[in-house]
Amino acid sequence: MKTQITKNFHLDEPIAKVWESLSNPEEIVTCVPGAAITEKVDEANYKGEVTTKFGPVKAKYAGDIEIVELDEANRTMRLKGRGLDSKGKGSADMVMVGKLQEANGGTDVSFQMDIAIVGMLAQFGSRLINDVSDQLLNQFVDNFKSKLANVAFDNSLDTGAVTGTVAKSFMQMIMDFFGNLFGGKKAA
Repeated sequence: MKTQITKNFHLDEPIAKVWESLSNPEEIVTCVPGAAITEKVDEANYKGEVTTKFGPVKAKYAGDIEIVELDEANRTMRLKGRGLDSKGKGSADMVMVGKLQEANGGTDVSFQMDIAIVGMLAQFGSRLINDVSDQLLNQFVDNFKSKLANVAFDNSLDTGAVTGTVAKSFMQMIMDFFGNLFGGKKAA
């Protein structure tokens, strides 16, 4: 399953401060819910892990992150990531392109992620993956804003918010699956 996620947000912080933080994987990972860097291989390569929850399904990926490009002059970055499910039931690949621009006395941040998921999580489909990703990205933005403002925050996976947001979609998928499996009507 492949999906594309785009995110744009504004920060009331100078572009130099935002760039310094976003371009440092060891600093920014603390803002990503459920993520950690486990090893710095060199200046452009890291090993890490991410734990996420899709409804009742919890997935843990261990993987590699490569900084393909960090263009400070143009404030653009390109990252590649690959993760393997800790249970050996799937993998996820990601390419992220990000850009910062000065705007209204602060910084506009935009990025696009192309994600390919194989295995157990792929069965949930791009709609659910996008819903969960959007919630996790919103939590990341909140954490990042707090970090830049030097306010303490919690980088643990906020499963309550994620589960609450996707519960209806997840339950609908289960009802649809069993309804189709046993020849029942698809729930509306």
